[in-house]
Amino acid sequence: MVFGARPEDFGEEAAGARAALYCSGGRALLEPLLARAPALAWVHSRPAGVDRLLFPALAESDVVLTNSRGVFSDALAEFALAAVLHFARDVPRLLRAQVARRWEPFEPRRVAGQLMGVLGYGDIGRAVARRARALGMRVHAVRSRPAPAGADEWAEVVAGPEALPDLLREADVLVLTLPETSATRGLVSAAALARLKREAVLVNLGRGSAVDEDALVAALRSGALRGAALDVYREEPLPAGHPLWSLENVLLSPHSADQVAGWREDALAVFLDNLARFRAGQPLRNVVDKRLGY
Repeated sequence: MVFGARPEDFGEEAAGARAALYCSGGRALLEPLLARAPALAWVHSRPAGVDRLLFPALAESDVVLTNSRGVFSDALAEFALAAVLHFARDVPRLLRAQVARRWEPFEPRRVAGQLMGVLGYGDIGRAVARRARALGMRVHAVRSRPAPAGADEWAEVVAGPEALPDLLREADVLVLTLPETSATRGLVSAAALARLKREAVLVNLGRGSAVDEDALVAALRSGALRGAALDVYREEPLPAGHPLWSLENVLLSPHSADQVAGWREDALAVFLDNLARFRAGQPLRNVVDKRLGY
């Protein structure tokens, strides 16, 4: 085993490498390594998102790509749950009153009976839906591959992209768990945001590129949208001068909602299981469809 953070760290041994574990560094690290590793048959990505790795040479090769899908789903779903309750119970208002020592009773919202829309209904989306149902919420999902009515355990509806306009109009909470692909970039545009209810809340757990951030800021400032909880952004780290920092109706997480205690060990366990499978010639878990990007 050879470890490194730069292409040159792998030296001549790259030529004989059959497998690679990718943790960070993006295309700048992996692309030169791939060019020097003609025997490479399998790359495992510790991150679940692989959009930064699907450069043409890898996407078009026979190299199998796997990821850590499933490791981060529960933690991200818990953040989504926190966001739902944060806005329903108006936690910022409670904190302001507490700091000022003001006794100000008010009527919070009930979560039970609200409709949660989930865009990108994969492992993370299902984990979110399971928790939403526990709160008494209804769940409608939109994904590229719809499911027959009643086929999903947690979502009442799992529809195709054609159902998105209706879902935008009806959702009380819209949760994005989308990967970054050509189809998802800019999907939540200014026009899409305008379809949402004024009292709706947007939660983004997938990729910042899915949302028109300028339009989102405008909607939050004007009151056209109740609030947003974000773990991902168009530019990361979020620049200090970005207007999102100054808005009271946003909950900002520094792309770490999934980094709960033990996540590294859990992700490594997926790789080690796949390594045993690879050495035994068995099918690998979490194989990525490189054409689709997830």
